[in-house]
Amino acid sequence: MPTPSLAALPIRRLTHRDLTACADLSEDRGWPREERKWGLLLSAGQGYGIDDPAGGLVAACVVTEYGSADRPSLAAIGMVLVADRHARQGVGRRLMRHVVATMGPTPLTLHATPNGRPLYEELGFKTTARAEMVRGRLTPDRSPSDAVTRAATAEDLPAILRLDEEVFGADRTHMITRLPAFADRLRVAEDGGRIIGYAAAWPNMDTHVVGPLIARDTETAKALLASLAAHTDRPLRTDIDVRHEELLAWVKSRGLESVAFNAVMNHGIAELPGDWRRRFAPLTVAAG
Repeated sequence: MPTPSLAALPIRRLTHRDLTACADLSEDRGWPREERKWGLLLSAGQGYGIDDPAGGLVAACVVTEYGSADRPSLAAIGMVLVADRHARQGVGRRLMRHVVATMGPTPLTLHATPNGRPLYEELGFKTTARAEMVRGRLTPDRSPSDAVTRAATAEDLPAILRLDEEVFGADRTHMITRLPAFADRLRVAEDGGRIIGYAAAWPNMDTHVVGPLIARDTETAKALLASLAAHTDRPLRTDIDVRHEELLAWVKSRGLESVAFNAVMNHGIAELPGDWRRRFAPLTVAAG
């Protein structure tokens, strides 16, 4: 049970002024500081945190809502962290209960580590899928591909937004329109002049994280991954839905290695909306 002092600490909304404190909290738990990702999430989503009277944050998380502003159809929860000195005292449970209550009837989704999964199950989340994190340098595939890829332009954005909403199952314009500034690379795949997939690679410590990865089929997803790998000297990291067995086998045969598995868990909805067959990897596990 939490101590009386921790239980009395108020939960408040976080802002960009809390960016350093959020990065400090990540570092405290042995995570990378990830200021760039925290900045994106605090801009496109809503952070919740508990201040430590001694300085910094006791705990934090971010919720990113999708769909209409007045009635979101889905919200992703991520970056759920509790300072090491306050761990195992019920703080994370209290914060998560607050978030679930605040979101009301809005369906929720999150990626859970094995350590976090029991708490989320206690709060009513159900595992509906799994994602495998892979990392490494993708070696070129010499076999020919019919998929044509190129760098995205500003003129492509409306088509990217339409495709993304169709595949993701909810409008996330406020997130996707931030990609050109957030990512180092944004590429599209075309067929007859029509965009059939897109992917971004954004910097995270010494890697480029690939996400989102949305494609008409596995061959298109391969072509997008290969094109991103060809335009970076960093290792790639991405989280691929394990149902995409062919893509996972391909990336592993070309140099990427399995790092971890996360459970995709939902609350208030049996399955995620959209088309998982064309949704290969999230923008980030923290935001879906």
